[in-house]
Amino acid sequence: MKKLTLEQKLYLDGFRPDKESHLVIKDPAKCRDCKLKQCTYICPVNTYRWENDQVTIFFEGCFECGACRVACAECGNLEWRYPRGGYGINYRTG
Repeated sequence: MKKLTLEQKLYLDGFRPDKESHLVIKDPAKCRDCKLKQCTYICPVNTYRWENDQVTIFFEGCFECGACRVACAECGNLEWRYPRGGYGINYRTG
């Protein structure tokens, strides 16, 4: 039986994004002052990106792994919750 690569497995996952983000930056100014900006590199799918001197959230492809919540725990500037029922990622790789 042929093993799938990580990229092939991730391709099988489906996303059903909600209209509203399940990730919220509480105070954008606090992010600008953040020295480490860990959320921008700890996320495996690049959900957080710096654009025009502010962080932008691309929640539609979020894996819901919670890494950003852990990275931002010291600042406490991220409101993280699972998407509403029926929305978010649908893992189909088993």
